[in-house]
Amino acid sequence: MFLHIKEAQYLGDYRIAVTFNNGQAGIADLGEVLQGGVFDALKDKNEFAKLRVDAELETIAWPNGADLAPEFVYFQAFKDDPLLQQQFKAWGYAT
Repeated sequence: MFLHIKEAQYLGDYRIAVTFNNGQAGIADLGEVLQGGVFDALKDKNEFAKLRVDAELETIAWPNGADLAPEFVYFQAFKDDPLLQQQFKAWGYAT
């Protein structure tokens, strides 16, 4: 099953509430991952708050063209869940 983001809501700072197509919902804090290229503009919280779910990409995206892989957002939302550590390692994300 491929992960897709179905809903996303800006909560404040760099935190978003996300719901995935597997039914799980969580909060992803993206403040520490906004580095380089198109992500630098998102350090401005007013720009970050403009996030939306892109229907074609099925992930979060911003008007400046930035987007994040749904698996990466999932990792950010659930990186402390011990039951998911093996999956995260398989995706190449270390905790």
